[in-house]
Amino acid sequence: MKVVLSGVRPTGKQHLGHWIGTLSNWIELQQQYQCFFMVADWHAFMSEYKDLSHIKEYSFDNVCEWISYGIDPARCVLFEQSKVGAHLELFLLLSYITPIGWLSRCPTFKEQIKQLKDKEINTYAFFGYPVLQSCDILLYKTNFVPVGEDQLSHLELCREIVRRFHHLYKKQTFIEPQPVLTPIPKLAGLDGRKMSKSYDNFIALDEEDAVIEKKILSMITDPARKKRTDKGHPDICTVFAYYTIFKKEEKEDVRQGCMSAQRGCKECKKALADSFKVFIGSRREKKKELMKKKDYIRDILKEGNIKANAVASKTLEEVKAAMKI
Repeated sequence: MKVVLSGVRPTGKQHLGHWIGTLSNWIELQQQYQCFFMVADWHAFMSEYKDLSHIKEYSFDNVCEWISYGIDPARCVLFEQSKVGAHLELFLLLSYITPIGWLSRCPTFKEQIKQLKDKEINTYAFFGYPVLQSCDILLYKTNFVPVGEDQLSHLELCREIVRRFHHLYKKQTFIEPQPVLTPIPKLAGLDGRKMSKSYDNFIALDEEDAVIEKKILSMITDPARKKRTDKGHPDICTVFAYYTIFKKEEKEDVRQGCMSAQRGCKECKKALADSFKVFIGSRREKKKELMKKKDYIRDILKEGNIKANAVASKTLEEVKAAMKI
């Protein structure tokens, strides 16, 4: 089977943006490919190094969420990046051959520095994290990597590293991975800005019903629609944007009702909140049960770590042989 690798940094609670951009895609991919889904804790350490006390907690929380939303441990390998030593060893080896200029042109580095000012991530490690991402991919002979458009530059860097390695050492050791673009690259936050934990403009994947309703009712709608009788402009409304993603079968009725003033903003919000209560509710309860089964989750990760180590170690030996180490 072709191989897919993807990972999530355990830096906090997962939200609807993670469902749209990552988890829903993983569920489809696990049906077709050999999937390695990674708790990317080394990547989390790079931004959270001032306080690492919550990383284990979030790692456990995130894995429970993955399973409650449909990731099947029997179909894929769930593992912890930090438990596979080959990641850091290959990180060093590929750092030898990666020019600084290649890293400097990665657009997300400067963007992340601006967005995470309080994290002080202008560090040697964070500057080189695209090389570690490349190692994550290459160790498992990955064929396809699910990414958003903003991550394409990182994947192309990975491909360039592969070409340089093969050129230098005359040994076809790696596979050049191909992107699988996520169908919906981004989900706006409740206030129309980028969905972010720092903005507190998200709905968590285990949110309680009362909080879901409160957050949805506070969402930004059409700013030009002052009264219920005013005709709306759904294409600039954040609530309608959610309908186009989560309630596609109703979006045209909602559009017409809004534009004709036959449907009010509160009505749209209430229906959206009710649908999220159903969508999140059953999964939230399943997650609560999984959170009680600590040994079960640990066993899944332990088995996944063993499988990941077996594959990664073999690739690392091939790398060393090519480099004549």
